[in-house]
Amino acid sequence: MQADLSKKDEQFREFSLNGPMWRVVLYVGFPLALYESLNQLFKILDTMMASHIGASAVSAVAYLSQINMMISAVGTGLAVGASIKVSQAYGAGDFMLVKKRVSTMFAMCGALGIAILLVLVPFTPEFLRLMNTPEEFIADGSTYFRLELFGMVITFFNNVYIAIERARGNSKRILILNTAVIVVKLGLTAWFVYGLGGGINMISCATIISQSLLLLAACINMNQKGNAFGFSLRAISIKKEVICPMLTLSFPVIVERIAFAVGKVIVNSMSTVYGSWTVGALGISNNIGGITTNPQNGFQEGGSSIISQNLGAGRPKRALLAFRWVLYIDMLIGLVIMTASLLCLNQLAGLFAGDNAEFAGMIKQIYRFEAVGAIPLGVNAAVMALLYGFGKTRVTLVMNFCGSFCSACRYFGRCSSSRISETSAPALSWR
Repeated sequence: MQADLSKKDEQFREFSLNGPMWRVVLYVGFPLALYESLNQLFKILDTMMASHIGASAVSAVAYLSQINMMISAVGTGLAVGASIKVSQAYGAGDFMLVKKRVSTMFAMCGALGIAILLVLVPFTPEFLRLMNTPEEFIADGSTYFRLELFGMVITFFNNVYIAIERARGNSKRILILNTAVIVVKLGLTAWFVYGLGGGINMISCATIISQSLLLLAACINMNQKGNAFGFSLRAISIKKEVICPMLTLSFPVIVERIAFAVGKVIVNSMSTVYGSWTVGALGISNNIGGITTNPQNGFQEGGSSIISQNLGAGRPKRALLAFRWVLYIDMLIGLVIMTASLLCLNQLAGLFAGDNAEFAGMIKQIYRFEAVGAIPLGVNAAVMALLYGFGKTRVTLVMNFCGSFCSACRYFGRCSSSRISETSAPALSWR
């Protein structure tokens, strides 16, 4: 069984370990930042289209999406652990270990996906009741939830594939493939909703189809005989030196993201005391804020791979240099986009509030609080890149728990400072 590098992978490894660091960070991080920005924009458009189905159906989607997030956190966490350890082995030049970790992680995703489907699909209503889901949402959303589970399993594989591509520096491929997936998803959603008059089940079908196309591309790309980043049944290993390092790094991330999803459900339910306008304006503000934070997260993901590679190659000083460049770039992104969004805030609020000047004013008032955090969030993204790159996922778990608590306090501060009378509250529905 061979485990060699392609010419392109050899060139990137040399570039990552010896090239000008600012160029390395931009080369890896910029396509990821662009993809994250486009993804946030398309999420907003997808939400707008979904709102035409009906308030009750979309409310069911919004509620069930939080449960989906908790389950999908397992697959996302595994992908993070895989990315870190694959990057380290790649930087260290242990290409056989790279192949074993790549193949084993795909096998683990397959086992996880089968287990989820076998347990949850036959007992979806019972599981939703266990999660304290309102009966009307169970009636409207059971089939939707089952379809989402199938889409989620496909996404498990895709997340691992994206993590591996990120580890080998193929950020442009990630950008191209995922942008194509997003466009297909939006196109199908628009056709199903506007053209066919479909319900929420059709939105799930659009997700499954688009994610399946990405999985197909992944299968074609991973079928590389002899290549260290290709999948091989023979390379699957259950030895602790292969599995344990990835699981050790993944577990804190899984806990962190499950806790985040649970916390979001709790906070959303508590925020209703301030009224529907406040909840709606806060959701819009978060969407606008994502335009800033998502590109910062792109450089975070790219930076963590670069740091892991250089650390694996025994170059900790160069890993710290990568951190500094990620820090500079993320702070600059925060400053530029924060300034631009505040200057264009009237236009942005008008897109969501329409002719309702009072509601637009509330959006603007809340977003000003959101905008203040753009630069600190850039610093946080760079620190996360450093800690992930060094494999300190337990530290990130503690930091993010503390950050979530502070965010919740800030959240309710924004809500309480922005309360207005709701004599004619608009019908709002958010995913």
